[in-house]
Amino acid sequence: MAYFETADILLPKKIKNNWAVIACDQFTSDEKYWEDVKNEVGDDLSTINLILPEIYLENNADKSIEIINNNMKSYLENGIFEEYKNSMVFVSRVQSDGHTLDGIVGCVNLDDYDYKKDAKKPIRASEKTVEERIPPRVKIRKDATLEFPHILLLIDDPDFTVVENVKKQIKETQKLYDLDLMLDGGKVQGYLMSTEQIKSVQSAIDKLGNGDDKLVFAVGDGNHSLATAKKCAENSKSYLSKKALVEIVNIHSEAINFEPIYRVLFNCDVSKVLDDFINQNGGEYNGDNAQYFTVCFGDNSRKIGLKPTSKLPVGTLQSFLDEYLQENIEIRIDYIHGKEDLKKLCKNENTVGFLFEGMKKDQLFEAIKADGSLPRKTFSMGHARDKRYYIEGRRIK
Repeated sequence: MAYFETADILLPKKIKNNWAVIACDQFTSDEKYWEDVKNEVGDDLSTINLILPEIYLENNADKSIEIINNNMKSYLENGIFEEYKNSMVFVSRVQSDGHTLDGIVGCVNLDDYDYKKDAKKPIRASEKTVEERIPPRVKIRKDATLEFPHILLLIDDPDFTVVENVKKQIKETQKLYDLDLMLDGGKVQGYLMSTEQIKSVQSAIDKLGNGDDKLVFAVGDGNHSLATAKKCAENSKSYLSKKALVEIVNIHSEAINFEPIYRVLFNCDVSKVLDDFINQNGGEYNGDNAQYFTVCFGDNSRKIGLKPTSKLPVGTLQSFLDEYLQENIEIRIDYIHGKEDLKKLCKNENTVGFLFEGMKKDQLFEAIKADGSLPRKTFSMGHARDKRYYIEGRRIK
């Protein structure tokens, strides 16, 4: 069986720019962004009506989930979609930074995926999966008839035998859509792949999995969504639910840059947090192996050097935060992708943010093989507005 399979892909018969909406786990502390999305969409058909932004996940979401499920059924009953049987879609995304990220949308078998730290399946989490985050997301998916994924799976293909090889063969006549993405999201085009192109992709991917360690895909984005899909599959009798729609991208693409995911603490005594962080890590340190953090609060910033307690700065910080937040339950944490977004949040009273250097992308696959999944929220692929947008869909019931 192939590691990467075709899917019966759904796209609107009349697709417009505002059909595509950014991943639900972005802008989780920026309600204005999501209000702007809704204003941009208006009454048009859009995936905003088919997904639940995570900023609203803990806000009595049951009614929202019911509306989403009804919208899915309505879109299907009203013949909104064209279904492309046994297909894959080549996706070319011009990001907001001008770089082009190419990928391929298809299906993976959830039996090939395991998010546990010591997993040996072909598909593995790149970062720690938080089990507590899965049940609220199961509530969203368990009664849904459709899935619209923001999941990106990374392949380690330094010889460019998969995605880049297809790009050479794509023709303008295969184009399915050409969209300007809302709110500075860049542009994206999608192309229906031929049978020959699909076979070449599957053959090349199978070869990537021929080594001693069968790590074929590392989850780059959307791991908790994929974990949710697996949990729902375990509780479902539908064969459609046993698979998940994803986009695969090559980690060696010039468009992929690993960005740190920063931390912001709300409702805290800023001075106390900083003192405790420094003191619990042995005081300030500026040796050759020091790890540095820029701490932001109000209009101020402060650079702190510490002796490492983990290989990566994010590990040193997160080890402190995991214990600190348990002892100070009134403090809330959020994970922020952009420096400017963090600085903006930190202007609020009783708020502090931490900036630090991230890991290099060529370290990822070997790190997973050697040590298993990394600490949660270790890295992000690109800036917040360059996250995957919901476009292609698939029936899961």
